[in-house]
Amino acid sequence: MVYRSFDEIIKQLEGKEQMSRVVVAAANDDHTLGAVKMAVERGLAKPVLVGHKDEIKKVCAEIGLNVPDEDIYDEPDDEAAAWKAVDLIHEGKAEVLMKGKLDTSVYLKAVVNREHGLRKENGGTISVFTAHEIPAMGKIYVPVDGGMVNYPTLEQKRDIIQNTVDAMRSLGWDCPKVGVLACKEKVDPKMPETLDAEELKKMNERGEITGCIVDGPISFDCACDKEIADFKGYQSPVAGECDILLAPNIHAGNIMGKMMSVLCNSRLGGFLVGTTHPVIFSSRGSSSDEKFVSICLAAISAMNLK
Repeated sequence: MVYRSFDEIIKQLEGKEQMSRVVVAAANDDHTLGAVKMAVERGLAKPVLVGHKDEIKKVCAEIGLNVPDEDIYDEPDDEAAAWKAVDLIHEGKAEVLMKGKLDTSVYLKAVVNREHGLRKENGGTISVFTAHEIPAMGKIYVPVDGGMVNYPTLEQKRDIIQNTVDAMRSLGWDCPKVGVLACKEKVDPKMPETLDAEELKKMNERGEITGCIVDGPISFDCACDKEIADFKGYQSPVAGECDILLAPNIHAGNIMGKMMSVLCNSRLGGFLVGTTHPVIFSSRGSSSDEKFVSICLAAISAMNLK
């Protein structure tokens, strides 16, 4: 299955009796609770809220969100709220963690803690999965990693690809196509990015990266436009059809994602991957729709990873 829009993906949640529970750390935030309300009203997720209880109840009353009192935990301190939300995941009272009105560093400190956080037992790389639905292209692209790993090593690039592929497969993709991006399509010993691309392709062929097709080095235009690839004489099973676009570093990944958002008017959503449970990482400045899409994607992923 290949999805062209988020609405196609979200249909998986409709009519489900068992819904994923989303625990929000520092939930006293109108934008975040507005997104939660959208998901609740459509029967797509159930909320568990942690933070300053009086403020949470006030916001809920203002926006018309009904949450049982037993599902609201009073933790006025942001750091304590983050830890409590993670504890609720461990206790099986929620399947998805979501960031509310607190600093990213405080939130991540609880998530990545090696003893009590949401790291996998075997360690590995935690990366950001952000999907962009681009109307003009009629396609969903996933540029990675634009938010966690600054200058990934070859092993971290392998992990980022596998994290992203696993997330996409949990959402319903059969075999995502991965383009390892560089400024050219040929291996150049003077450009380490192209050497990494060649090795990642070999890892995929050897079965060290699974559930996908990896090719590279490949330029952005060849990755997204088959006619350009054909004109350049670049033959590849992923040419013009890449779902995942692996950037050489965090700057390229971040710029690529923001260009899709600002210039291509993409609709987006996502969560942290490489963790035991989906962790929604939207910033406080993210729109309610972005947070709503993120809730839905994370809820589906959690449901299908059980």
